[in-house]
Amino acid sequence: MSKPRIKAVIPAAGLGTRFLPATKAMPKEMLPVVDKPAIQYVVEEAVAAGIDDILVITGRNKNAISDHFDAVPELEARLVEKGDHGRLARVVASSDLADIHYLRQGEPKGLGHAVLRARTHVGDNSFAVLLGDDLIHETDPLLTTMIQEHERTGAAVIALMEVDPDQIHLYGTAAVEGPVDGDMVRVTGLVEKPAKEQAPSNLAVIGRYVLPAAVFDVLERTPPGKGGEIQLTDALQELAAEADGPGVRGVIFRGRRYDTGDRVEYIKAIVQLAVDRDDLGPELRGWLKEFADRL
Repeated sequence: MSKPRIKAVIPAAGLGTRFLPATKAMPKEMLPVVDKPAIQYVVEEAVAAGIDDILVITGRNKNAISDHFDAVPELEARLVEKGDHGRLARVVASSDLADIHYLRQGEPKGLGHAVLRARTHVGDNSFAVLLGDDLIHETDPLLTTMIQEHERTGAAVIALMEVDPDQIHLYGTAAVEGPVDGDMVRVTGLVEKPAKEQAPSNLAVIGRYVLPAAVFDVLERTPPGKGGEIQLTDALQELAAEADGPGVRGVIFRGRRYDTGDRVEYIKAIVQLAVDRDDLGPELRGWLKEFADRL
């Protein structure tokens, strides 16, 4: 028998308070990054890793997300009439990316709770979790590497990135041993948003996970932690501590990541991604040089 195909879960129930008032009526996941909403980059990343079944965990006022990935026949017909085949292709592509499902989180009880809500859809199979605040550049095959490591070892696999120790309090943080294979390490402990003095390393957990279905049983019994929420970090800590289990592995990511959950980093992401594009880069690079000279 062939192994079940891995599914992806994208938690998207947050309120986006750092971007108010822009997110008063618009989901933060729908904020545009150049000419696509942030969540489309995440879906495209999952698809590029071979995933075609995606569950989006939503909350109130998130209907724009499902609307975006739906077909819009009247818009498509209008573009056909105008002969605008370039925009038509981009509109159709966003509707045909994957088989996308939606589930309301209900109460905002934290990332661990959002992941637990996916249990019925995922079943007894392993799955990937992709956070919409973290965009990984399309040329960096992080998720593919994580899936391969999980399939090889059976371990939960998390993405880690070195950050300035002064910023470590903003992240879940890993204690590690290794490397066991290149940029792969064994995770021995996890702490959610520790003070700088208490952090076990400067390796921050970023928003990519490949998890075994066993994590659901752990989340069921995980009490609220930091911030009064059910933390996925706490459940992973338990998996890491199991003496007889496959444990937790970390991939130290050294590629390009854009944190669109921070306003300054969001602006940087737009500029960097636009500069890389053939249709926008040449004009934008020249303007940026002129603008920098005026500062």
